[in-house]
Amino acid sequence: MGAHVRGGIRHRGGERRVLTADVVVIGGGLGGVAAALAAAESGRSVVLTCAEEDLGGQVTSQLVPALDEHPHVETGGVSASYRRLRDLVRAGYGGIANPGGGWVSRLCFEPQVGAETIGNLLAPHVAAGLLTVITCAAPVDARVHAGLIEAVTLSTGQTVSGEVFCDATELGDLLVLAGAPWVCGSEGSDAHGESLAVEGGPQPRAVQSCTTGFLVEHLPGEDHTVPRPPGYERWRDSQPFTLEIAGWDGRTHRYRMFDDGPDGHPPFWTYRRLREGAVLGGRDLALINWVGNDYADRSLIHEPHRAADGARLLSMAFLHWLQTEAGFPGLRLAAETPGTRGGLARYPYVRESRRLAVPEPVTEHHLRPVPGQVRAAAMPDSVGVAWYHMDIHPRVGHPGSHYADSAPFQIPLLALVAPEPGNLLAAAKNLGATQAAASAYRVHHGEWAVGEAAGTAAAHCVRRSIRPVRLSTRDELPALQQALLARGVPIAWVLDVAPEDPLFAPVQRLAVAGGVRRDSLDVRPDDPPAEADRRALRAVGVHLDRHDINTWADAASTFAEGEGRA
Repeated sequence: MGAHVRGGIRHRGGERRVLTADVVVIGGGLGGVAAALAAAESGRSVVLTCAEEDLGGQVTSQLVPALDEHPHVETGGVSASYRRLRDLVRAGYGGIANPGGGWVSRLCFEPQVGAETIGNLLAPHVAAGLLTVITCAAPVDARVHAGLIEAVTLSTGQTVSGEVFCDATELGDLLVLAGAPWVCGSEGSDAHGESLAVEGGPQPRAVQSCTTGFLVEHLPGEDHTVPRPPGYERWRDSQPFTLEIAGWDGRTHRYRMFDDGPDGHPPFWTYRRLREGAVLGGRDLALINWVGNDYADRSLIHEPHRAADGARLLSMAFLHWLQTEAGFPGLRLAAETPGTRGGLARYPYVRESRRLAVPEPVTEHHLRPVPGQVRAAAMPDSVGVAWYHMDIHPRVGHPGSHYADSAPFQIPLLALVAPEPGNLLAAAKNLGATQAAASAYRVHHGEWAVGEAAGTAAAHCVRRSIRPVRLSTRDELPALQQALLARGVPIAWVLDVAPEDPLFAPVQRLAVAGGVRRDSLDVRPDDPPAEADRRALRAVGVHLDRHDINTWADAASTFAEGEGRA
């Protein structure tokens, strides 16, 4: 396989048989891209491998470039690099805020634009010789010696060695190959008392569904009906095929294809529309990723090929239903769309990976709203933030969907560090969390945040010549958190002090320590501390009787100075 060029990146196939780098990132989804970008921007040499043809995972080969995000994403709660990704996507459309006009997200776009954007983000580091990208290369073996990964062998026959490895694969493949402890499916309610867990003991095969999304355009008056696939009637009745869905609020939400639904919901057509023809010119392109083609017959972890084949067949059955029984024969599969396989996603959308088994995983309870507070439970070893509700799709053998509220939450370092091997970090959906908690981290910005934290941590380990297990020590954790802050990565939920503000790092440090009021995500740095602020500041040792503390910003700077002396 020769080298080829996409998005400004030279993708290497079988040119070099042995590659060595400071940091090796196995897996090219959003977590892998963020990890590689962070490590390369830290000055480390990086090899990034990807089993698929294109980098990007959710936004490219899995065909979900309608970003699942939180309500504050336009102003805060994401890193500077994630914001750069979003800005570059919009720049590719001439600055249009939402090129698809889909109402599920503030930013919906076409998969080829996602691939080009990621290529443009990484290209300078490829050109500088810091980053090598290998596509169409899955990990097939790992050599572990004396408790450390020495090298990973790829399906291309190449071998990659490095000091620190990041598993950013879609299904946690490197965890298995390297002998790291892992879990999948539901831990069961007995383990942590989670309401979203399957009742009783562990059920590792109760893995969440996957979905093969597909793109359609609508040509009224024409007939583009696809053949009825085998098993159609069973799926039609058991899914069931419908434009109604059970909502997170406990009500049934009823939709119509091109009109508002009877209870006021906007059209199904614009739900995940990726291209709005009225704005961009030409045709609409709508992504169909819905409960109707949500495949839970087999586990993508345990039976990857059979599950992928089944998910593809289910999507064709749902399309046939939309064209026939729903009455829209003019829906045409957009087979010529770049980045798809005949209009269908080239790979199923992955909702659940194997997860790193750690002594204290993140659970549903860590993410739940805390009475009287706007943030979830504090995590002093935070290396990032995210926010999404806990969203359990149908699991194999357990057909129901389940939701639970969360509050703005953090990413704990200890969820990324493998107990063994000693140089392995989780960098995607595979962090050390229960099925319930991981269902909130899995979305686009959450996976990016986990990957960016892992890549920054890996680079820090190389620079300091330490193993990841040392990162949580009193000497190393503040330095790692400072490296993240220098990248514009928020590690606490504060919305009104942006990464470009000189106060960003002091405010974030004080917030992680617990020195922020509990009833607001804003700190209003130029205001005198209110009584709620003063209580929080006193609790972390800020002496408010000093003559130079007149505002909350003064308190943050004083706290940061004290930390520096410590």
